[in-house]
Amino acid sequence: MSRIGRAPINVPAGVNVAIDAANSVITVKGSKGTLTYNYNNRMSVACDANVITVTRPSDEKEDRALHGLTRTLINNMVVGVTEGYAKKLEVNGVGYRVAMQGKSLNLTLGYSHPVIVDAPEGITFETPDANTIIVKGIDKQVVGETAAFIRSRRAPEPYKGKGIKYEGEKIRRKSGKTGK
Repeated sequence: MSRIGRAPINVPAGVNVAIDAANSVITVKGSKGTLTYNYNNRMSVACDANVITVTRPSDEKEDRALHGLTRTLINNMVVGVTEGYAKKLEVNGVGYRVAMQGKSLNLTLGYSHPVIVDAPEGITFETPDANTIIVKGIDKQVVGETAAFIRSRRAPEPYKGKGIKYEGEKIRRKSGKTGK
């Protein structure tokens, strides 16, 4: 049996969980917001005494895969509405900088024009300094997609390491033409 799928999800105080088994929908409400997930109807989700459990009907390959996935996505929802998620990005390069422009990011990345990135719904940006971006939100997937989109505006290059990278990301460096 799946080790991840059979692990129970503890629901902290202040979080409301509503399960609509007929439509295979689970709604989680917390202090930071509300998230809804339409899980596969082959899985059964139950909430008893602040513990959510996910069970599968058989040991078929598809059911085993969906078991762990469903449990992880529901756990991410519970963590998101209580604590939230954040991704930190670093901007490296001479003249590269970031500034807030209302709710949008104004990125100066060596192009002939500034790059403006609008915040999707449920996402907020923070810029503690001119070389750091923090993407915050309650939905882990949207936070990751937004951070990846910002990084793709100028991905780090391997020669000088200029560009936007995740905090803690290691950039494999190449030597120049001489190969020294």
